[in-house]
Amino acid sequence: MAMIETEKLRKTYGPTGAVQRLDLAIEEGDVFGFIGPNGAGKTTTIRMLATLLQPTSGDARIGGYSIRGHRFEITRIKSLIGYVPDSFGVYENMSVDEYLEFFAAAYKIKGKRRRSIVDDVLMLTDLHERKNMPVLSLSRGMQQRLGLARVLVHDPQVLLLDEPASGLDPRARIEIRELLKELQRMGKTILISSHILSELEELCNKIGIIEKGKLLYSGSIEETIERVGGGSTLLVGVEGPNSLERAVDLLSADRFVEAVEHEDGYLRVRLSAEVPSAAHISTLLASRQIPITFYREERISLETIFMKLTKGLVQ
Repeated sequence: MAMIETEKLRKTYGPTGAVQRLDLAIEEGDVFGFIGPNGAGKTTTIRMLATLLQPTSGDARIGGYSIRGHRFEITRIKSLIGYVPDSFGVYENMSVDEYLEFFAAAYKIKGKRRRSIVDDVLMLTDLHERKNMPVLSLSRGMQQRLGLARVLVHDPQVLLLDEPASGLDPRARIEIRELLKELQRMGKTILISSHILSELEELCNKIGIIEKGKLLYSGSIEETIERVGGGSTLLVGVEGPNSLERAVDLLSADRFVEAVEHEDGYLRVRLSAEVPSAAHISTLLASRQIPITFYREERISLETIFMKLTKGLVQ
């Protein structure tokens, strides 16, 4: 059974279809990158999964419980999820420690257990040295960490994160990424939307691409690359008199090579999907006694996939 599952999930505002018949399945332990331009329907989808928006039609289940179910099911969903919106309010007059104690109490966690949980969450999010600081004094990156700490006090199985790295400087983004990797190692199921595609590439094992409320594609990173990328691209270095020119002539004439380009003393070789093996180019160069000094396959980036699959459409 999928941990998160949607079935023809739909949300409209008047004539506008914010989310249109969305079908998703996210398994336990997946880190799912939800990608799309502004206005594509990402935030609307996440808010419906968090039970903050009622769908127009269709349904979604978290841990088997329907977001359109009775009060018992909604209560169970809320105990299963931790939701971090793209912007969230904080109680500025509280200290970090008081803030987390307050939310732990809201989840009816009491006494020594509450103190222990708050201490554990402070350590996990690297906020323990700032626990007595006023929330107002925290940087944007530290407030994002505090937002994650807040949703972790009840140890949810599912995290719904809407642009968690939005507005952060490069160092803060790296720190948030490392925290999310730790949560991944802990076995959390994470749905994360972001515009920083290079960050998602390192975190996610699956992605979904949405545009104008419609899901264009959903699957593993590897499946997506195979579907969109066609053949692979190699970065090749050679040495010796005239080796670069000889290699270009040789490779350009090969039927499995679609293009050869010079780049900083290297050759970028784009192969067709029909190439017989990954060793084809090295074998070909060796057959003409062209020494190879560098040989690396370039992975197609998530940004390239996104640009190929979307048209920049918004609602």
